[in-house]
Amino acid sequence: MKEKQKPIAKIREEFEAASEEKLPSLYALYQDDSRTGVQNLIGKYRKKEEALAKEKERTEQMKAYEKQYESRGFVCGIDEVGRGPLAGPVVAGAVILPRDCQILYLNDSKKLTAKKREELYDVILEQAVAVGIGCVSPARIDEINILRATYEAMREAIAKLPIQPDVLLNDAVTIPGVNIFQVPIIKGDAKSVSIAAASIVAKVTRDRMMTAYEQELPGYGFASNKGYGSEQHIEALKKYGPSPIHRKTFLTHFL
Repeated sequence: MKEKQKPIAKIREEFEAASEEKLPSLYALYQDDSRTGVQNLIGKYRKKEEALAKEKERTEQMKAYEKQYESRGFVCGIDEVGRGPLAGPVVAGAVILPRDCQILYLNDSKKLTAKKREELYDVILEQAVAVGIGCVSPARIDEINILRATYEAMREAIAKLPIQPDVLLNDAVTIPGVNIFQVPIIKGDAKSVSIAAASIVAKVTRDRMMTAYEQELPGYGFASNKGYGSEQHIEALKKYGPSPIHRKTFLTHFL
């Protein structure tokens, strides 16, 4: 009985310090402690475990394409960010994850918070077999159009990989001019861990670039709108005119 009356703060510390494997023994140890605080603590950690189990299952399902094609060799996910903004580059990511990849919470970068993307970006760069990033400037986008510029960014990302991939899992597109087996997957960033990882790498890279542009070109709100056509951005365009990183071919409706 003495053990059961341990201060709740101490019990909370035990739960916080416990590994996933140790939690069941803590549940058993304190299941008969009738104090509300203790039972709430047990309930909280049980819910966390349930959520973690669901996330592991979701992530495992997102490995289906990787498992399907892993016999061919290195499987690389490809995705781009920045096709729609009025300013800034289009950026593509190429990521080869290890076959036994255990990274959780990979998803379409748009479905993640900025904080979560930053956290995952560091984990991806640390654990990935290879990462490549391609970037095509606004001037080049104006020169060849956004679709061709997107393909160019993807080819650059592939070329910058330190390892040549054997299979490309692409978010919805087939990249011209690439002699590697390709699998276009509609909404691939929500169906493939490799494409999701590429989406996150591309998104964080581009967001950081646009935040840096805010320092060089203040007034347009690039740090917050990332070059997309927010109300503040449109008003700044009308007031200041286009900046050196605006896509001139995208501005005909606004100027």
